[in-house]
Amino acid sequence: MRKEKLIPDARRVVKEYGNSLYRLCSVMTGNREDADDAVQECFLKYVEKAPQFNDEEHEKAWLIRVASNICKDILRKRKHQSFVSLDEIRNLGTSEDNAQILEMLVSLEDKYRIVIHLHYVEGYKAWEIASVIGITEAAVKKRLQRGREALREIYEKEAR
Repeated sequence: MRKEKLIPDARRVVKEYGNSLYRLCSVMTGNREDADDAVQECFLKYVEKAPQFNDEEHEKAWLIRVASNICKDILRKRKHQSFVSLDEIRNLGTSEDNAQILEMLVSLEDKYRIVIHLHYVEGYKAWEIASVIGITEAAVKKRLQRGREALREIYEKEAR
């Protein structure tokens, strides 16, 4: 693929998927700087590899998978480091309710956080999430169930 073609295509991809990938990476990493780094690295991989896609859904799935893998790598590297303050996370939400939900999402285990984000925020179906993150559809449904239960427990603790 020619370099001139890549630049407009990369601009389109950043414009079309940038916010969505940033939200995903923010939820996964719980850290604004790491989310920025992950999204940038994802777009760099897009430009470097110049993959060919069947359609826009295939392209979006590829970007989500790459971004989530980058986030997992970041989390592995900083496993014993602390997260950013909850005040910074609140700033990501557009309302107090969204900020509280985001706080609860960040407190979930990684495996629950990604499936809940992809299902409820991005609107993916269980079979689509399964193909994006490389697990079975049954595993996605179980993680959604357990993630909801964990969120319910967190909510009930905060309501007391």
